Amino acid sequence: MRWLRNTILYVVLGVGAFVSVFPYLMVVFTSFKTGRQLNSTSPWLPAIPGTLGNYTKLFNGSIANIAFPSYLWHTVLLTAILTAGQLVFTTLAAYAFARMRFPGRELLFWAYVATLMVPNVVTMIPLYLIMRQIGWVDTWMGLVAPYVFGSPYGIFLMRQFFQTLPRDLEDAARIDGAGVWATLTRVILPLSKPILGTLSILTVVFAWHNFLWPLIITSGDDTKVVTVGIASLQGNLGADYNLMMAGSFVALVPLIVVFLLFQRSIVRSVALSGLK
Repeated sequence: MRWLRNTILYVVLGVGAFVSVFPYLMVVFTSFKTGRQLNSTSPWLPAIPGTLGNYTKLFNGSIANIAFPSYLWHTVLLTAILTAGQLVFTTLAAYAFARMRFPGRELLFWAYVATLMVPNVVTMIPLYLIMRQIGWVDTWMGLVAPYVFGSPYGIFLMRQFFQTLPRDLEDAARIDGAGVWATLTRVILPLSKPILGTLSILTVVFAWHNFLWPLIITSGDDTKVVTVGIASLQGNLGADYNLMMAGSFVALVPLIVVFLLFQRSIVRSVALSGLK
């Protein structure tokens, strides 16, 4: 009976894994097909023989008005800026909410966390109007400003982790003469590497595949990111699915690598934080 239960369990898990991975396999298969192969073969079958022509077109600049390598570089730069900003400002805000005492702390914190219930699309138009008034449309400042100063979920996650750390460590540091900044940087942050890693990974994933705000705020090639660039491959006369799938696979590879390298860190950090 145990053998039968294990067999059924693994079969169900295998089917679930295949269903989850299948769309990504279709992206890979389609990216190596020519236009003729796309119309003559099933989408779930690989191209035989495959071609690298779609990737060559993306990177050699042969597609009019599409600078795909520049879009990749812009995405890398945007991801680095947002990750650095999130780590710095989220850590400072979370530490203040977790350890410092000031009037209205709990009310302010929960009011800020309550904004998680507001869909992002609701704030897009007001954000765009603000950026237009200050002249940040189609600029890097307008692209990064709404997300670089922290996020409600990030602050909530960090605050919950800080509250699990013993206060005796901070008291001992203060007895030794350490101030708030020294306590944070020399005592708290070295113990917070797992949760900082989790926040970094979540920010990288969000920044890398963010589409709606870059689509709204940017229009020129100097600020366009890879998600908007892939959407640009769909022209007025129809979509070139081969090129779109090639661009999607190029954009997908870094996220797969990040997940494979840091999946244990994600699980461990969420377990440590407990989301209490």
